Amino acid sequence: MAKIIASAVRKGNVIEHEDGKLYVVLKAESFHPGKGTPTTSIDMRRIADGVKTVVRYKTTDSVERAFVETIPHNYLYQDGDQYVFMNPETFDQVHLPADLIGEGAAYLQENMECQIALHNGVPISIELPQRVTLEIVETEPVIKNQTAASSFKPALLSNGVRTMVPPHVAAGTRVVIMTEDNSYVERAKD
Repeated sequence: MAKIIASAVRKGNVIEHEDGKLYVVLKAESFHPGKGTPTTSIDMRRIADGVKTVVRYKTTDSVERAFVETIPHNYLYQDGDQYVFMNPETFDQVHLPADLIGEGAAYLQENMECQIALHNGVPISIELPQRVTLEIVETEPVIKNQTAASSFKPALLSNGVRTMVPPHVAAGTRVVIMTEDNSYVERAKD
């Protein structure tokens, strides 16, 4: 265990709450009002049973950060509501429940390397690659003479996720997407 101040808490960290239970951080936001005390709001999920809670700390309050081992694993396949990953060093397989991965599950591709955080050998959180390359399967047609500066248009990616792309991007184009918020980065170079 290590003490850190609340404003230093990041998504994916594991903290020991006052109830003595371990929680994985889903979101941490610091607020600095003009007057009053700066606070940090932390959305977290209790590892033992998945119960979510939001706790507000003063940004300078100290929080116990649990020791967690983060190990790269490769995604193998989905088995019901479990996703199976393998440690490429030891070949140990780890099963993650769908709710642990959340919406990011749509981005999983065979052999994709993900960072899995383990606490005493139990998987508690997963970090997908920040960017993935996918193909656009459906979008509005390209309109001639439309400037790239005009607004983005909706598009459907090959994994079923919806995103917004610049007007000049057509169906069939491979694009780079940020996994955290489904946002378009650029056309794929390959």
